Amino acid sequence: MLKNLIIRQEKPEDYKSTELMTMRSFWNKFWPGCSEHNMVRIIRKSKDYLPSISRIAELDGNVVGAVYYSKAWIDDGSVKREVAMLGPLAVEPTMEGNGIGGALINETVRLAKEAGIAGIILAGEPGYYPKFGFRLMSDYGITDSEGNSRDAYLCYPLNDGFNACKGRFIESEDFGKIEDEELLEEIGKEFPAYRKVKAQEGFMQIFGQHLGVVESVEGDVYQVRYWELLIPARLSDSLSEKPVPGGDVQFKWNHRGISTITKVIRNLLES
Repeated sequence: MLKNLIIRQEKPEDYKSTELMTMRSFWNKFWPGCSEHNMVRIIRKSKDYLPSISRIAELDGNVVGAVYYSKAWIDDGSVKREVAMLGPLAVEPTMEGNGIGGALINETVRLAKEAGIAGIILAGEPGYYPKFGFRLMSDYGITDSEGNSRDAYLCYPLNDGFNACKGRFIESEDFGKIEDEELLEEIGKEFPAYRKVKAQEGFMQIFGQHLGVVESVEGDVYQVRYWELLIPARLSDSLSEKPVPGGDVQFKWNHRGISTITKVIRNLLES
């Protein structure tokens, strides 16, 4: 973990910085733009918000990460048992690879356990959360509200009370406001107008990879613009099409060496 990283509760004066960081963290991840910054604002106002276990990460006076929790329930048809729902977890994109997300998870799991919460549930990246102890909800007989089981539905039992939690998980009713187009348009006016990229039709689900723009090429090394960073990368052996300067690409970020461009992207919003 970074030496000077501070994990603490969020204060009102952090709100705009945290929302902007969350917006940057999720921008173009699953569809053009994102709604997670609106999600943060809605959670804060919700009666189901759990500020006692939600935390932000601060480094050198800047907000570089945040995780929010809200009440959720597991309904077996006769009894609804309360748990905590994790999400969103956001990390400043230029600070990825420094253990910020893990620090937030470890600290808040500890807080949730001390608070006597039975367990934590989430819908998130299936390749990320299991290393912190999360397991498939389906292993515990839990589905989403419509009875579906997917690899992205994960949980973390915190005490023996979680063993009784079987059935369908129900999130806060306030989550229904997250993708409200009018709310998104209004909150969007408060933040920078970042470029939107549509890499494919429908849900993009670019887990473990990122979208960037090729800025220059020297030999077989491509300089990929990712936010304020230039990331050196080479082409994947399986990639037959060569990207050009100014073109969108998908890449695997190696935080300690040369990264790998895996796909040439055509922005459907600009074609």
